[in-house]
Amino acid sequence: MHIPPHDNRNRAIVDMADPLVPLVYFNIVRLKAGEHFDYQTPGYETCVVPATGTVTVEVSGEVFADIGNRGVDVWDGEPEGVYVPSGTGTRITARTDTECFIAGAQYGEALSPFAVRSGDLDVVQYGSDDTKTHRKIKHILGTKYHDRVGRLLVSELFTVGAGGWSGFPSHKHDTDRLPDETRHDECYNFRFRPDYGSGMQMLQRVDNEPGDAYHIMNRSTVLIDKGYHPCCALPGYEMYYFTILGGQSQRSLKQYFQPTHAAQLHTIPGIMDMVAKFK
Repeated sequence: MHIPPHDNRNRAIVDMADPLVPLVYFNIVRLKAGEHFDYQTPGYETCVVPATGTVTVEVSGEVFADIGNRGVDVWDGEPEGVYVPSGTGTRITARTDTECFIAGAQYGEALSPFAVRSGDLDVVQYGSDDTKTHRKIKHILGTKYHDRVGRLLVSELFTVGAGGWSGFPSHKHDTDRLPDETRHDECYNFRFRPDYGSGMQMLQRVDNEPGDAYHIMNRSTVLIDKGYHPCCALPGYEMYYFTILGGQSQRSLKQYFQPTHAAQLHTIPGIMDMVAKFK
């Protein structure tokens, strides 16, 4: 499902118990310097990630100051974030004008909050210009936090260079059937540089049968509930997408690669390192 760019007025774009992707939550909050935003998500753990600007996050009596260091856009510096336990009242206060992502996953247990600074990121780069699959992933809540997070995975994905494919070879993760696959609902929010760039999100629900394709633009949100889902940026444009994954029964993601294209796993440099980072 494609949700076109719009002013959400600080209200959840993907709310709790969404009928299509109930395992994830997503909000974008825009604040002027000095303004604050309070929220609480019962049954959902969350992560506050400034897209731009700097914030202070207060949660469970702890204060995490000066989170975020990016200026004009998501390419202008490294991401930072704060993990917020399930159902915990939270206040975000803008130190500068800011746009904040709030990513969430369904999880009932309340853990402990913590900050993820730019030096804590887990970064992987794979693919190649020749295969049109060159990209970089910055894991904010990745594998290194398995003992501190319930079901939530949060990453930022960048095309390397202008144009090209991401999420290929096509894969899915819509059914719990270990050891082959896990069910993880997924949500993307896209950005393009320049911001008038655009791309395409495919969603093929059955191997070798026609699926859907969505024209994605700057600030488009896409919900992935079922099926194989590669995406691409038009030639000449850089693409970024903020990625939220929420697992049904476990945090580790097990992707199932589309049988028709599985042989491509052996043609794309470094792709198995990328797969390992989601486990």
